[in-house]
Amino acid sequence: MADNTNSTGQAMKRMVIGIAALVVASALLYFVASDGFYLWAKAIHVIAVISWMAGMLYLPRLFVYHADAEKGSAQSETFKVMERRLLRAIINPAMIATWVFGLWLAWKGFAFHGGWLHAKIALVLVLSGLHGYLAGAVRKFAEDKNEKPARHWRIVNEIPTLLLIVIVILVVVKPF
Repeated sequence: MADNTNSTGQAMKRMVIGIAALVVASALLYFVASDGFYLWAKAIHVIAVISWMAGMLYLPRLFVYHADAEKGSAQSETFKVMERRLLRAIINPAMIATWVFGLWLAWKGFAFHGGWLHAKIALVLVLSGLHGYLAGAVRKFAEDKNEKPARHWRIVNEIPTLLLIVIVILVVVKPF
């Protein structure tokens, strides 16, 4: 367990360093190239969204297999490490970056106007709620307290995909 704790500490340290580097790089871009910062912010936002969605699509799939693994088995313990690292090192920082840059873009580019933008933000709130639900599931799996069957996680695995499709349509088509 000590090795696992040390590994978690190192992962957290790398995550904090990564977020700090993103903040510093963003600040430098903003002050050095303020005229072109909007495009940089948009690029960072898209990268963060892709990272967040990759994790949101993969985590419930891990739960599908973890739900069928015997509690306390080596396989179950491996899933616990994978789930925790995915959540802490990829999904959480990507969600934070998505929100920070997305809100800045909504303010700077659209002054928070547009029905499509309001619908998009509402759906991103739903996605964030799902994120919280999955984070709670990571804790339950870590404590061997998951009571949901693999079928439940197969269904949950489809929710981020549906949200992604509608959000992309709203952003690209701007139907209202």
